[in-house]
Amino acid sequence: MRYYISDCHFFHKALNTKMDIRGFDSVEQMNEHMIAQWNLKVRKNDEVVILGDFSWGSAQETQEVLDRLQGKLYLIKGNHDRFLSDKEFDASRFVWIKDYAELNENKRKVVLCHYPIACYNGQYRRNEEGNPKTYMLHGHIHQTMDQVYLDAYQEYIQKQQRLSIDGQLLNVPCQLINCFCMYSDYQPMTLDEWIEIDRKRREDKQ
Repeated sequence: MRYYISDCHFFHKALNTKMDIRGFDSVEQMNEHMIAQWNLKVRKNDEVVILGDFSWGSAQETQEVLDRLQGKLYLIKGNHDRFLSDKEFDASRFVWIKDYAELNENKRKVVLCHYPIACYNGQYRRNEEGNPKTYMLHGHIHQTMDQVYLDAYQEYIQKQQRLSIDGQLLNVPCQLINCFCMYSDYQPMTLDEWIEIDRKRREDKQ
C-alpha cells in the first residue's frame, strides 16, 4: 500500500500554538500523537511519500522519530526540512529524497511537489469514462487563506472549457490535493482516501 502525507512539522512548537493551533499541551505530546497515528495506519512494508516539511527538529531528533515510524519512506523536500543540510544526518531511512517526482498508481499519474503546481504535467488526461487520470499532490499551504485562494482558483478552472483532440468541448480538469496532515488526523492516506478527504472538505465549506 502507498500512502501520502505532508507538513507534519515534528518539533515545530510554533505551529502547535500559532498558525495551525493544533491544540496539544506540548510539542512532545504533538510528536507522540503523530507517531501513534502514523503507526496505527502504516505497516512495515507499506510505502509513505512525505510531501515536505517533515521535521523542524535537529538531525538527531529527526532521526529518532524516523526510527520509530513504520513503512518505507520517500521524501519530497519542503522549505522547512533543515535537518537535510546537517552533515550528521543519515538519509538512508529514505528510499529517495527529491524536490519533485511523478509516480504511476492504478493507471493514474501522481505529480508530487511540496508546493502546489497550477499547470501540472498530464493535467488534461482523462480515462475512457472521462475522469481525470492525473492528480497533483502537495503540501506547504496548511489550512491558511492560501487554501481558500487555491480552492477558488481550482473551482474557476474546472468551469472553463477547451476543445479536446477529437473536437469535443470539455471542462478543464484540475485536481490539486493538499495532503496536509491535520486534514487526515495526522495519518498518511492513500490516493483514493485523499481524493475523498478533499471532496468532503470542499463540500463542508460550502
